[in-house]
Order: sequence, then structure tokens, then C-alpha cells
Amino acid sequence: MTDLPPKPASRPSKVSLWRYVRLFRQDILSAQPARLYRAWMAEFRTPFFRSYLMNQPELVKAVLKDRPDDFPKSDRIGEGLRPLLGNSVFLTNGEVWKKQRRIIDPAFEGGRLRETYPAMWAAAESAADRLATQAGQVVEIEEQTSHAAADVIFRTLFSIPIEHAVAREVFDEFKTYQRSQPILNLAAFIPLPKWMPRLFRKDTKASAKRIRALITQLTQDRMDAIKASTAPDDLATKIMTTADPVTGDQFSTEEMVDQVAIFFLAGHETSASALAWALYLMARYPEWQDKIAEEAKALSGPDFGQMSKLRISRDVFRETLRLYPPVPMMVRETSCPEHFRDRDVATGSQVVISPWHLHRHERLWDNPDGFDPTRWATDNGKTCQRDAFIPFSAGARVCTGAGFAMVEGPLILSRLLRDLRVELDGEDAPVPVAHLTVRSKDGIRLRIVRR
Repeated sequence: MTDLPPKPASRPSKVSLWRYVRLFRQDILSAQPARLYRAWMAEFRTPFFRSYLMNQPELVKAVLKDRPDDFPKSDRIGEGLRPLLGNSVFLTNGEVWKKQRRIIDPAFEGGRLRETYPAMWAAAESAADRLATQAGQVVEIEEQTSHAAADVIFRTLFSIPIEHAVAREVFDEFKTYQRSQPILNLAAFIPLPKWMPRLFRKDTKASAKRIRALITQLTQDRMDAIKASTAPDDLATKIMTTADPVTGDQFSTEEMVDQVAIFFLAGHETSASALAWALYLMARYPEWQDKIAEEAKALSGPDFGQMSKLRISRDVFRETLRLYPPVPMMVRETSCPEHFRDRDVATGSQVVISPWHLHRHERLWDNPDGFDPTRWATDNGKTCQRDAFIPFSAGARVCTGAGFAMVEGPLILSRLLRDLRVELDGEDAPVPVAHLTVRSKDGIRLRIVRR
């Protein structure tokens, strides 16, 4: 085992378009050349469009922070997720997106985090109890973190645990969807006309339909409870009773189903990915999990104030997000002609912002491939955190649940390691690949031991 956490091997610098398409559909990470870890900007040409990967912090800032309206999300990339996500905030642009954010954002403001903390704590307790029953065994840790993250979403959104019948059905169905859904479908490479039917795997589309039907059931039940004044004061109620301050509109049931679908996808899938890699890194670097376990002795109940004491856990989780950002690439589209680094960029070109490459960029970070939670206190770490660290995107389209995730992740990590140890099982390092998020190609197997 080397001193560095694993990352996928890079492809040769030059391959044919069709080989690249095949590699890309299998895994977007290993399909990229190694030079992208040093490049400020790279151009990819196809017969149908041009794509430009941006690593230079000034370019990333221009796209995400300074001029976000000039670089809307690419409809081409969103095609593969539309059967599940519909017209959710993750896929929309322009005024529709702005209206959705005006309704959603108040539910995730700082004060609401304190209110949702007891539900997070209950999910963390349940996760620790489940894992404790497997002490002495080797477990596939991604399955465990998926369970825990889904439990957090259902408890905070709908005030029901994962054991609730409908919640469990959504979770089980989503496991089928996750592995059947490629990160991109053919529309990402070939600009199909709008009238042409999109091609999806049969099981992917059927699974998305079943998930949406279950979410519709939960959402309609909540609508009925709101009308009857019996609804709990959770995230779903907050969002469904919030009116757009500009138009006065509220989400309809169908609109809310779209948003719940992305809350589950973004809030469950990304958190599960980050937590799994964090636990793997703790098994790989046991001195750090001992530090977290010592710090976690401060945890004794659903007291939000205790989060301020989890500094080591927060730095470890942040370092995990740097090395294994759950969303490895984000794609925008130029709405007008641009000129970047002496290159003319035509309208309709793809602009790729890659946290995977930006977070490991050799010209920005000290020890870019190393695991070092202390980096965040260094001058280089502080500079890069401001200019080159975007696990939740940045600017106007920053993930509305970023603050939520930075409470959930350190909390669950600390609560698990307070009572349990994780150990590597064998010498084979997990290989990160991109499915819906960055996961291990063959899972992550860790041994669970009681402290």
C-alpha cells in the first residue's frame, strides 16, 4: 500500500473520439488524460460541439460566480436524469430556477439547521446501532452510508425514519436506479433534436417511474396534512408552505415531487459517497480516526452546540470532499461568444468545471494527492479553499444543502467512530469511479471493531 489514497489511472493523451465515448460512458474519471491535473484550460473537440475544461481559478470564478446567467446548465447533460428529476431545481435555468430557489432556500438557512439537528442525531444514533451489530464482521461500507444518508433525508424532510414502509421502498428502488443510470446518455455527445425520443435503459426509466410514484404518495399525504393543520414542522412542510416572495406562487404537488427527487438524489447520494470515502480514509490512516474518536466523546445527545467541538472531524470530512468530491464534474453552456485564454469559444459550447481535477491540481495545492487534514490551517490551504475548493459548486448555484451536509457528515462520522473502529480488509485499494457520484468500482469493504 502506498502513502497516497487511491485515484483512477489516466488514459493516454490521444485516443479516438469513439474510444473516448466508450471510456467516458464507463467512467468519466479514468477517461481523462493526466495532463488535466496541470492544465489551466483544455479543449475537447467532437464533430458536434466543443468542450472546454476550466481549471484556472479566474475562469472558474467567471463561470460560477461572476456571470452565472451567461453560463446556464447544459440541457444536454441533464437529459439522462430528467425521467427521475423532472423539472427540478437541479436541471432548470433562468427565471424558473430563480423562482424555485426563492422558495427552497429559506428552508436551509442557518437557523433551520439547528431545528433539523435532532433528526440528524437520531439518524446518526441509528447508524451507529446498526453498525455495532456487525462488530467483528467485514461490511460493504457504501451500503451502510447509503442507509444512514437516506435515513437523514427522510427524518429531516418528512419526519419519518428509513424503516417507514414507503421510505424503505424509495431507498430500495433507488439502489436499483443508481447502478443502472450512467452519468451521461447519448445526448451528451450528439445534439439530438427535441422531437427525437431519448434513449434510456428500460430498467432505468422504470425505476425512476416507481421512485416518483412513491415520492408522490409521500408528498400528497403531506399536502393533505398541511391542509388539515396536522403536518409536522419539518423541511417538507417549510418548503410546501413557502410562497415565492416575487410571484406569490407555491409549489404544486407535481412541482414538489420534482424537488423531493433532487433532495433525495443530492442529499442522499452525495452524502453517502462522502461518508464512505471518509470511513475508508480513517481505516487507511488510523491515527486520524483515533483523534476523531477522542474528540467525539463530547457527543452526548441532540445538542447542536456540540458541533463546534468537532473541529478534527470537520477537517477530515473537508479533506475527503477534496480528494473524492461526490460530484466530479459540472457542465455549463455558453450563451454567447466568449474568449478564454486566447481562444474563441463559440455560443453553445460546453464549459466543464471539474472539482475532481481542480481539487488535485498540481499547480494550486501543496501535496495535491496526499491526505492531510491539517492543510486547511495553512496559507496554501486557506487560499485554495477560497479559490479551488468547490465540492458544492459555487456562486448563485451553490448547493442549497451545503451547510446541511457539513453538519451531517462530521456528525455521523464522529458518532460512528466514537464507539467503533474501522479497519482495512486486505491490501486491495478501492478504485474510484463515477456513477451518479464518485463511488468505488467494487465497493469498500471494512472490518468493524468495537472500541
